[in-house]
Amino acid sequence: MSNSLEQLKATGTVVVCDSGDFATIGKYKPQDATTNPSLILAATKKPEYASLLDAAIEQAKGGSSSIDEQVDAALDYLLVQFGKKILEIIPGKVSTEVDAAFSFDTKKSVDKALHIIKLYEQAGIPKDRILIKIASTWEGIKAAEILQRDHGINCNLTLMFSLVQAIAAAEAGAYLISPFVGRILDWFKAATKKDYAKADDPGVTSVKGIFNYYKKFGYKTIVMGASFRNTGEITELAGCDYLTISPNLLEELMNSNADVPKKLDTAGASSLNLEKKTYINEEPSFRFDFNEDQMAVEKLREGISKFAADAVTLKDIIKAKLQ
Repeated sequence: MSNSLEQLKATGTVVVCDSGDFATIGKYKPQDATTNPSLILAATKKPEYASLLDAAIEQAKGGSSSIDEQVDAALDYLLVQFGKKILEIIPGKVSTEVDAAFSFDTKKSVDKALHIIKLYEQAGIPKDRILIKIASTWEGIKAAEILQRDHGINCNLTLMFSLVQAIAAAEAGAYLISPFVGRILDWFKAATKKDYAKADDPGVTSVKGIFNYYKKFGYKTIVMGASFRNTGEITELAGCDYLTISPNLLEELMNSNADVPKKLDTAGASSLNLEKKTYINEEPSFRFDFNEDQMAVEKLREGISKFAADAVTLKDIIKAKLQ
């Protein structure tokens, strides 16, 4: 009998590895991989990745003049070096994140994305193998709209906690979205002081709602569930377009023979009675409806702050080596 990971793949779900630790990625044979500043920071603390950090710093020394410019350049080089190494292992795409400090600045997000793509192309990597990760703020969604429409650059809208964000992302033409599961569960457990069975997990419910909305109304944007706390959340979403999973949970699935039946189905979504909404040209409506979801507002704020803080920590490590 095939293991749970193989069964998950057999439901039609594309398995993605959520890790910057490329030494472990190949074992699980994912199609794609996702990274973020927190994962890259964790990886750079391991001795086997020191050479990548050193190479990025040397590259930055050769270009920019001021120390801050060198730090920014080195971080960009580092992200691209990690992405390049990951792409040597996987057949598909890697997601590279725009600095979360730009989450409320459409122009800076677009400019940084174009710069990252340029660095990849200089390294011999075509843009069709890269997803630019941007937080699902109003400004981030608008940046994705510009990148997709005007530059043909595929985007992964991340830190997504609500259907409001998902609807705007689909209307923006985003290639892929990353609705979070585990962080939603965290919020509800803290708020209600109760535990949830996997079928009632509010994070699972959120992703199912987004999946059904997209399939009902024919959106092509890929739904990639993310941020899992346990394998139960993953198997409850079997049949979702993509799932990005950390190596420890991929290992659990690989070592399990539990049945993984398909739970999400495009055909079933078409018969649901859902109301179609629009936000992409309705910023006040987007902001109001998003603001009505306390969990989503709090988790988006927290996620941006955490990713931004980890990017600052990475920059501090780089700065210390440059001086």
